[in-house]
Amino acid sequence: MSESFQVISFVENENIKIEILEYQSLGGNDNFSVAEKLYFAQKSNIKLRQVRITLKNSSLTAEAGALQIMKGNITLKSLGGAGAKGFLKGLASSVLTNESAIKPQYQGSGVIYLEPSFKHYMIFELDNEEIIADKGLFYCCESSVSVSVQAMKNISSALVGGEGLFQTKVSGSGFCVFEIPVPEEELVEFEIQNEMVQVDGNFTLFRVGNIDFTVEKSTKSIFGSVASGEGLLQTFRGTGKVIIAPTLPVYNSLANVFTPVPPKK
Repeated sequence: MSESFQVISFVENENIKIEILEYQSLGGNDNFSVAEKLYFAQKSNIKLRQVRITLKNSSLTAEAGALQIMKGNITLKSLGGAGAKGFLKGLASSVLTNESAIKPQYQGSGVIYLEPSFKHYMIFELDNEEIIADKGLFYCCESSVSVSVQAMKNISSALVGGEGLFQTKVSGSGFCVFEIPVPEEELVEFEIQNEMVQVDGNFTLFRVGNIDFTVEKSTKSIFGSVASGEGLLQTFRGTGKVIIAPTLPVYNSLANVFTPVPPKK
């Protein structure tokens, strides 16, 4: 049986191998409605993707509900904290970061396939560092990496900046995978050294290093901000990396365009 997918990205160390699979085409089934959607998806170069993990006597932490297939000598346990207190803490974190309260941990040796989707995935390697991710982007990671909640330092900026009061913090050393809303090649990475990056909109996905986030007026006066047509800007200061998705607002605008249905004759 030949495989219908290609490995478009992978990383590997002595503990784990993570691969991003991309299905080149889908044959469909006997449902004409599905066939029509698949036809337009393929014409638009929309591909189905899947994350495959090979564990080598190691462990993986993933979002709840992500598992599709598991093969080998692998055991599963839930990481929700001990007792009711731990569950409530995890539940609060899930509400604040759009991620699951109970994160399963897979331990042992074998192969894991996570649920396929039309989303894009990005593999990131941490080296005794931390990455702050936009809400809902975390997907899975080596269990040597910890996942927690990062509170915004400036409440007023959080409220008007579109990011909310909390984001997801992934820290430690190891590989992690994020779901991203655009192809990885469309991301832009800014490396800053005691500098500033300002963004007009809510399309910054990650920041790595010692970087503070605030929301500021584009000019010193409110009148100047209005006159310039800009207003408030997401502002990142410090040393590290800021990763943004500049094409995301275009996709969001296209998704919100209303296509009228012609009247029946």
